[in-house]
Amino acid sequence: MKNQPSTNSRRQFIKNAGLTIGVFSIVPRHVLGRGFLAPSDKISLGFIGLGKQTKGLVGRFMKESNTEIVAGCDVFGSKRDYFEQWVIGKYAEEREKPDHKGIKTYLDYKEMLQRSDIDAVVIATPDHWHAIPCIDAMAAGKDVYCEKPLSHTVKEGRLMANAVEKYKRVLQTGSMQRSWDNFRKACELVRNGYVGKISKVLVSVGDPARSYDMQEEKLPANADWDRWCGPAPLLVYNHRLAPEDTDAKFWPDWRQFKETGGGILCDWGAHMFDIAQWGLGMDHTGPVKFIPPSDKNAKRGLRMIYENGVEMVHEDFGRGWAVRFIGSEGTLDISRQFLDSKPENIVTAEIKDGEKRLYKSENHYQDWLKAIKNRSKPICDVEVGHRSASVCNLANVAYEAGQPLEWDPVKEKFIKGGKVNKMRTKKYRKPYKI
Repeated sequence: MKNQPSTNSRRQFIKNAGLTIGVFSIVPRHVLGRGFLAPSDKISLGFIGLGKQTKGLVGRFMKESNTEIVAGCDVFGSKRDYFEQWVIGKYAEEREKPDHKGIKTYLDYKEMLQRSDIDAVVIATPDHWHAIPCIDAMAAGKDVYCEKPLSHTVKEGRLMANAVEKYKRVLQTGSMQRSWDNFRKACELVRNGYVGKISKVLVSVGDPARSYDMQEEKLPANADWDRWCGPAPLLVYNHRLAPEDTDAKFWPDWRQFKETGGGILCDWGAHMFDIAQWGLGMDHTGPVKFIPPSDKNAKRGLRMIYENGVEMVHEDFGRGWAVRFIGSEGTLDISRQFLDSKPENIVTAEIKDGEKRLYKSENHYQDWLKAIKNRSKPICDVEVGHRSASVCNLANVAYEAGQPLEWDPVKEKFIKGGKVNKMRTKKYRKPYKI
């Protein structure tokens, strides 16, 4: 890779050329240097992890005319082949580019990151493979869209946030509910006191993570299974854990297990605890107490207390995966299927001029691309993603520890936690490390 011109030389070049705003768009990327995009440039994307979720993300980004999907990587050869043919086909369908041949696939994502023509990467791997490629991508000068939950452990999340600051990158967490009108309205109603003083929040999502327990099956010939396991223990293969078919009719079960995910508590909690945090105004902090149920086999009932006394409970209140805000003036329920309240006039109220408004993003994917162009923070930046994932990861710790825990959200450690503090991170299988 050729040496990039220094910041001073770039400034001098622009000054000497006497460029106006109108002609600035013709300056090529290599003149502006890494991290700078001429307004006329498209954002070139590479994908890390080419499974079921990526297929949907490709469709989303394909609709954005200022992007160009140029590469992808996966440990399954079948998924690499599918990705290449499917993206070419989608270009022919969506953009009438039947001759599009600019897709290249890789087994090793690090090889893809060496490409200077890739501006940003989309990471849709299992949770245990989020942090390492995310940080590697930022170190290579790429901006990042990383699926939720952002991190597999609290320590990983903090390291990812540190990397954003160190490398001056733009990171969007895939908690796309923040870009949906109903969720924003719900949180604005809560923030502006329409539900009254909030005393409790109920969050209904699935079970905590459990240890891997699937039966061994024959490994597909096209899979590099050692790479798939990566920093996790070397698990026996089962197709429900990681199907070789991109078009599998089920969502892979790696989400269920603590070695590779965080249970549905994390998988959907990264959506619903995220909304609870947003509504409570806790995006840069978290609960200070975690009190698990007395029954150590229970999968619901964890209580989480914020410093202001608000209690958040992992509880099924009979409406599917959803959030219920309970205040002195009534209750407000929000999910992907409904936004309603008791009394009804809470949700029918309109936010008045001068009241608090939250960041409005109408499209989660456009919001990230806009932030890349503007070098600004997107709606669900790394700190937001880290703090919401931390609630989920700490909830798993509390269920497993089976004892009340006090948490310092500033130092991000348990107070008098002893051995429990080791559960803020995980053991990485050699030679994998951050």
